[in-house]
Amino acid sequence: MEDPFVVVGADAAGLSAASKCRRVDPDREVIVFEKGRWISYAYCGMPYFIEGRIEQLGDLLSLSPAEADERGIDLRRGHEVTAVDPEDSTVTIATDDGAIEQPYSDLLVATGGRATTGPFDLRDLDGAFTLHNMDAAAAIDAYIADPETYDETRIADTPADRQRVAHNAEQPAPETAAIVGGGYVGVEMAEALRGRGLDVHLFQRSGHVLQPFGQAVADRVETELEAKGVHVHTDTPVERLVGDDRIEAISYEGGRQPVDLAVVGVGIEPNTGLVADTDIEFGAGGAITTDEYGRTNLPDIYAAGDCATARHTVTGEQTWMPLGLTANRGGRAVGATVAGDPEPVGDIAGTAVVKAFDLECGRVGVVDADAAREAGFDPVRKTITAGSRSGYYPGAAETDVTLVADRETERLLGGTIVGADRAAVRINTLATALESGLTVAELERLDLPYAPPFSPVWDPVLVAAKVLGGALS
Repeated sequence: MEDPFVVVGADAAGLSAASKCRRVDPDREVIVFEKGRWISYAYCGMPYFIEGRIEQLGDLLSLSPAEADERGIDLRRGHEVTAVDPEDSTVTIATDDGAIEQPYSDLLVATGGRATTGPFDLRDLDGAFTLHNMDAAAAIDAYIADPETYDETRIADTPADRQRVAHNAEQPAPETAAIVGGGYVGVEMAEALRGRGLDVHLFQRSGHVLQPFGQAVADRVETELEAKGVHVHTDTPVERLVGDDRIEAISYEGGRQPVDLAVVGVGIEPNTGLVADTDIEFGAGGAITTDEYGRTNLPDIYAAGDCATARHTVTGEQTWMPLGLTANRGGRAVGATVAGDPEPVGDIAGTAVVKAFDLECGRVGVVDADAAREAGFDPVRKTITAGSRSGYYPGAAETDVTLVADRETERLLGGTIVGADRAAVRINTLATALESGLTVAELERLDLPYAPPFSPVWDPVLVAAKVLGGALS
C-alpha cells in the first residue's frame, strides 16, 4: 500500500482517526506510532478504579492492540516520534533499534496533554502523584492498599508498570491524604480516597472549587464535600510538599498538614513539543491551531484531541478545552477527511459534567461574566432553584440552574446545573440550545417532557429560562 496516513498518538483522537480512515478507505495504509505501552484508555474512569467501583484496570481499555490489527491499523507501540519534517513529509522515530524515518502523505498529531505539577517536584518522593495515565492509577491503587492484602489481579492482563506497582504496594498504607487542586480530578479523587477510608484534605488556591462551573455550583459542592468528611481548604495555595523519601506533609501559608499521600491535580497542558521546531501555528492554551477540518497551517498536517484548538460554539473563536468527546469526535472527523470524505470536527461548547458524592454538576458555554464581556457580550445572569420531579413524587431534589444570556440579543450564552437527582443530564438541553443559537425566549418555549417520576410540569431549565427572560425584558 502507498499514500501512508501517519498518526502520532494511540489514544482517543489517534485511534479514532485511524479506525475511521480504514473504514472509509480500506486500501489506505494507516500507521500509528505510540511511544508508550498503553492505548485507547478511559482517562475519566481512573478515579473510579482507585475508589474500587471498577474492579479491573483493564476494564478501562477501549481498544486492544489485537483489535487495532484486525482493523488493518499498523500499530507500533514503543515507537516515539521525535521530529517532524514538513518539507520532506517525514517523521523521525526513536526505537529500541535506533532512529528510523517514515514518510507520510497525511500526518495527524494526536499527542494529547500532560499533567502539570506547578512548583512541586514529585520525583523520587513516595506517596506523591499526579493522575494522568494508567500507570499512575495503578500505582496509587497499590499505594493505598494494605501491603498484606493488595490484590495484584487488579492490574491483570494490562501493560501496567509492574515494577512501579510492586514498589508502591510495599509501602505502608496511608491514613491521611492531601489533594492539591479543586478541579475535576481533585473533586473526583476526594470522593475516591474517602471511599478507600482515608482522611482527605482538599486544597484550592482560589476562593472556590470547580472554577469553570461558577459560584452557585461550587457552594453546593463544597458543602457536600464537607458533609462527606472532606476537609476543604479554599484560598489556600500550597507552597510545597514536605518529605525526603516519602511525603510527610503539605505546607501552606500559615500552616502545615501532615499527610502520607498527596495527589497533585493543578491542570494539564497540551503535548506540542513534537512540532515546536516547525512553523506550525499555536493558539489558545499553547495548543496547535486548527481549522474546521482539523488542518493546521502546514500542508497535510492535522491535529486533534487535547493538543489542538477548536472553534467555540458561542464566541466563534479558537479555544482549547481538553475533553473526551472533543478528542474522539475530532479524530474521527480527521480520519474521514484524509480518506476522501471531508467531515468537520465540529464546534465545542465546553460541555462537562462531574460527580461529587451525591451531587451531579454540569456546565456549558460561557458562564463567567468577565469572559462573556471579553467576548463582546453584555451578560445577564440568573440562578433559580427548582424541584427535579413533581413535589409529591418520591426522590425529588432541589436543582440549581444558572443561565447567562446576552442583554442585547437575548441569546443564551451558557449555563450550569447542580443537584442530586439527574441534574447532570439536563445540561444536554442547554448544550443543544447553544448549538442551535437559541434565545432565552426560544429556550423557554421548548417542549420538554413532563411526568412526575422524571420532571415537574416546568422543568428546572424552563423555570430558569422564564426567570432570565423576565430580567431581560
